[in-house]
Amino acid sequence: MTNKVVIATGNRGKLTEIQQLLVGWEIVPQSEFTIPSVEETGLTFVENAILKARHACIHTGLAALADDSGLEVDALNGQPGIFSARYAGANASDTDNLQKLLLNLENIEERSARFRCVVVYMRHGLDPSPIICSGSWQGQISRSAKGKNGFGYDPVFIPDGSTTSAAELSKEVKNQISHRGEALAKLKRALYA
Repeated sequence: MTNKVVIATGNRGKLTEIQQLLVGWEIVPQSEFTIPSVEETGLTFVENAILKARHACIHTGLAALADDSGLEVDALNGQPGIFSARYAGANASDTDNLQKLLLNLENIEERSARFRCVVVYMRHGLDPSPIICSGSWQGQISRSAKGKNGFGYDPVFIPDGSTTSAAELSKEVKNQISHRGEALAKLKRALYA
């Protein structure tokens, strides 16, 4: 593994979590470079993560780690899925996305869901065998938002076995049990095996 890794995300919440989970790595946020945005044209989390990682490698000359993740709600046939960050539109805020989700689930009793995360590590822009790891976090969607920690859909996601939302968990607990925590733990094992 190379010493320096660019994190291919503009999402501050994801960047913070990745930095907390990869202590000891020399992490460089993508924002430190002049990198044009890449369109997420993939149809899956895997495809989008590969697009982002390859794009960051090509434009920085560094190894890159990209994360594509989102919320899958069973009653909505897996929506918002790969469109989680833009569920309520291209420039939607977290609040806009949450409101749309709760509105779409308003009269639905079955509220099972999961967060899904795919991380891709590429050594260089032409890497023919990127390391791909995934994680998932099962739970339910609550009827209202609770908590100030986290970001995205955390305030309405109640992990299985819990009575509090992901946004009410401490960052240490969330990082141990979350979809991103699981995917990055697998990546570390793969890199240091």
